[in-house]
Amino acid sequence: MSIEELRTYCLKKAGVTEDMPFGESTLVFRIGGKIFLLTNRDSETVAVNLKCDPDIALNLRDRHPEVKPGYHMNKKHWNTVDCKGTLSKSMIFEMIDHSYDLVVSSFSAKQRTTLFNQ
Repeated sequence: MSIEELRTYCLKKAGVTEDMPFGESTLVFRIGGKIFLLTNRDSETVAVNLKCDPDIALNLRDRHPEVKPGYHMNKKHWNTVDCKGTLSKSMIFEMIDHSYDLVVSSFSAKQRTTLFNQ
């Protein structure tokens, strides 16, 4: 999976924005101003940091060598996922969806209404 495929997938989601607040190499995707995905554009391998429910995160790490505790992130709530491994694109997209949904679920009903009715 390429950075461009990840970017295209993320930007199709409602309310998603992208920026590079940590320098030109780190691409960040946000919903409502909160980060749900980070990736290094300059890395030789495509990997992403994704928010994850702590119990699901442990399960994914146990089952898939491509899923590790989040690099430079809170390792309880973030995974780093190697997108060039054996994980299918659909599984990576499911993990992206989970990260996005976790962030959206942290918003109040009013925030969600405002975010999705713009």
